[in-house]
Amino acid sequence: MIFILSKVLLFLIKPFIWFCVLLVAAILAKKDKTRKKLLIASALVLLFFSNPFLAGKAVNLYEPAYPTQKKNYDIAIVLGGFSGLNKRNNEIQLNGHSDRLFQALSLYRQGRVKKILITSGNASLVNNEVKEADLVKNFLHQICIPDSAVLIENQSRNTIENAKFSLALIKKTMPNAKIVVVTTAWHIPRAKVIFKRFFGDGLDYLPTNYAGQVDYSFNDFIIPDAGAFGTWDMLFKEWLGLLIDNFRQLIL
Repeated sequence: MIFILSKVLLFLIKPFIWFCVLLVAAILAKKDKTRKKLLIASALVLLFFSNPFLAGKAVNLYEPAYPTQKKNYDIAIVLGGFSGLNKRNNEIQLNGHSDRLFQALSLYRQGRVKKILITSGNASLVNNEVKEADLVKNFLHQICIPDSAVLIENQSRNTIENAKFSLALIKKTMPNAKIVVVTTAWHIPRAKVIFKRFFGDGLDYLPTNYAGQVDYSFNDFIIPDAGAFGTWDMLFKEWLGLLIDNFRQLIL
């Protein structure tokens, strides 16, 4: 039930939904004064949350700096969410978060990690038979990564379960492992809170595929972009999750 409610809540915190609700309310308003206020509010929401510069700067402030030291590890834990099933050929299909996997592969090829742990099941409410970690395992086998270098956790549906189930697997295979967690840069702050609860303070984190830009063009300041809505969706999701996870830390 909590899993389903979280999906509903994530839908309701989308700024574009706020814009739509305000616009519909304005259309349905009976008083001209009320309609005018609602139209102005909807326009402000649209202009603010579609501005690429504002969305980008918010991400810049939230994403951690890239690590400067190069270290060696026993295990790289790669959080899922970077691939799915291509129904045209029933094989893996990588998405925009696939840098998580490629950075872990780079660490492995450089000899800086001994094993790659893929942690991801299926977070779908309807069809959850296909497990992302299994797809990734097959992909890594196809590109000649030895099976002995790959650990698979295919039951987790969220970051909390990523940490919990990964810990259980590592305790069985390499309990004293030196670990780095590999995930998208904007997900690092929340991942740290969650993984600290299960692993303590001994982990390092490698941020990948930064969402914030290093510099901005003049167009980013003045031309609305629908993609900015997606950036805010991601940030609100992470901020809400971070708030809940910090609260959970306090009461546990």
